[in-house]
Amino acid sequence: MPDFVAPQVDVPALTEVLDGPHAEIRDLCRRKLIEHAGLLDDAQRLDRDGYRERVLQTLLQLTDAGATTLGFPKRYGGGGDLGAAIAAFETMAFGDLSLLVKIGVQFGLFGGAILQLGTERRHDRYLADVVAGRLLGCFAMTEQGHGSDVQGLQTVARYDPGREQFIIDTPVDSAHKEFIGGAAAHARMAVVFAQLEVGGAGHGVHALLVDLRDRNGRLLPGIRIVDDRQKIGLNGVDNGRIWFDRVTVDRENLLDRYASVSADGVYSSPIESPDRRFFTMLGTLVQGRVSVAGASVNAAKVALTIAIRYADRRRQFTGPNGTEELLLDYGMHQRRLLPRLARTYGLHFAQEQLVAEYDDVFTHPDTADPKRRRALEARAAGTKALGSWLATDTIQACREACGGAGYLSENRFDALRADTDVFTTFEGDNHVLLQLVAKGLLTNYASEFNDLDQLGMVRFVAGHAVETVIERTAAHSLMERVRDLLPAGEDRGDARTGLLDPSYHSAMFRWREEHRIDGLARRLKRGAEDGMNAAELFSRCQQHAVEAAVAHVERQVLEAYEQKLASLPDGANKTALCQLRDLFALSVIEADRGWWMEHGRLSSQRAKAITREVDELLRKTRPLAVQLVDAFGVPEEAVHAAFLH
Repeated sequence: MPDFVAPQVDVPALTEVLDGPHAEIRDLCRRKLIEHAGLLDDAQRLDRDGYRERVLQTLLQLTDAGATTLGFPKRYGGGGDLGAAIAAFETMAFGDLSLLVKIGVQFGLFGGAILQLGTERRHDRYLADVVAGRLLGCFAMTEQGHGSDVQGLQTVARYDPGREQFIIDTPVDSAHKEFIGGAAAHARMAVVFAQLEVGGAGHGVHALLVDLRDRNGRLLPGIRIVDDRQKIGLNGVDNGRIWFDRVTVDRENLLDRYASVSADGVYSSPIESPDRRFFTMLGTLVQGRVSVAGASVNAAKVALTIAIRYADRRRQFTGPNGTEELLLDYGMHQRRLLPRLARTYGLHFAQEQLVAEYDDVFTHPDTADPKRRRALEARAAGTKALGSWLATDTIQACREACGGAGYLSENRFDALRADTDVFTTFEGDNHVLLQLVAKGLLTNYASEFNDLDQLGMVRFVAGHAVETVIERTAAHSLMERVRDLLPAGEDRGDARTGLLDPSYHSAMFRWREEHRIDGLARRLKRGAEDGMNAAELFSRCQQHAVEAAVAHVERQVLEAYEQKLASLPDGANKTALCQLRDLFALSVIEADRGWWMEHGRLSSQRAKAITREVDELLRKTRPLAVQLVDAFGVPEEAVHAAFLH
């Protein structure tokens, strides 16, 4: 146990800080999770079909309570508050995750696509029924042959001016829609993404509304659906595969905010560039990534709540005083859990900033600055990647930290681990998303970027990016500032000097980010000048792109910590969060110390001092650990771990 008196965390006050501006909505969702806590037992008790029906009925009950539709305009029965909608979704991630994903498909993907890609005429026709749960739908984008490469989708929508209809067709088997949530049992309609052909000319991927079933649940002519059956997790969601055999839909079924087709077959769009039009359409659907990021962080909170509480009561091996030691008093156990706790807090604050930015931009999307929107999309991609990896890593670490007890289904880790596993790949594979972040960093979100294919991207970098990166970041002066903070030898003082200085953390994070961006740009420029094939060149640089993006997002997390701390009054809670901030920053530096040492930014003495400082921070954080997870506000009914009762 520590030989110092740790400040006590004011748990309710810290929960209020974490809940932020939507505390009332989060409390509503917590109450609903308590009311429907039996779903967590039913997930283990029911067969697949029974579980799916139970999830659907719970969704409809939550819809009646107004907990799922806050992001839709009030005129259609929604709450008119995008930020509140995401806060509600994040909070529901404390509970059954099949229910969460079912909510996301119905209201975030299906309803969100109609809202963001349709015009008022489509809104008036469909949204009230979507919001009320009378019209259940799905989001049919991914195909067996094309996932991340949405522009390469093969499903076709050909316009027939004689009938004023589109003909939807699956031209080859690999073009069937794959892993579509809601398709196997419940969805009556789908938002289908297909290559639009008008008058023999292709206009790229567009979204259309396609009926799948009649009101009695029978498949309509030309529709074939196969159940995906048992999955690793999320078996309360009815995923399926869809084939279309010359299915006809009315011209009005094209979601026409960014493009329309006249009765006589004339295609028009307010956005002339096909690439820019495509990226604009996809950009409006960024809410999915924002939501998955928050849900991932909250799933990690549940795992940490279980594991840290368990470690604070489970004893093992006799200590110096003759009694068995608590698991959480062991340094290795602290190493396994507390840096992840610090990272979870940091990503919570980064997610809070992301949601605020998203709410601001998409409350008035037509007037938002395009560059700001692209930066938001990149931030959503990066936060989603690090958030979902956090969930995967933290849940596994917490399971292991609970030993054999963590392997029992009754203690919930199996469901948490299985249900969040797909978060790393849906709404975008994390590695692909981080490459998109890196591309945005290279071009500073320039308007030209969305018009570039891979070859054009390499040419752009070869001509502009190196000078742009250096000029934008003033990298050389930054290097000098970091060098001043990193003594080459111990003759310049104690190696631990300044390790808890926030300016040291910021300088280190910024230098790593800018060095990696600069290095990536130089590699691309050098390869292009040497005449290397663009696809091969970019492939060779993918690892560097991912590393640059990770450094960028981790710097954003650190800055989110700093900005949150600056907003808080002095006191025990701020002191505790300062410790977590230091633990996050030094843990990141420690984990990547080989890179910093390789680049001359960290001496071996300094690296050893950082490890000692991390150990000291762990020791200081240990007495606060249970209070820090209690502040997450996970309802006891949602913790649902038998060994804690």
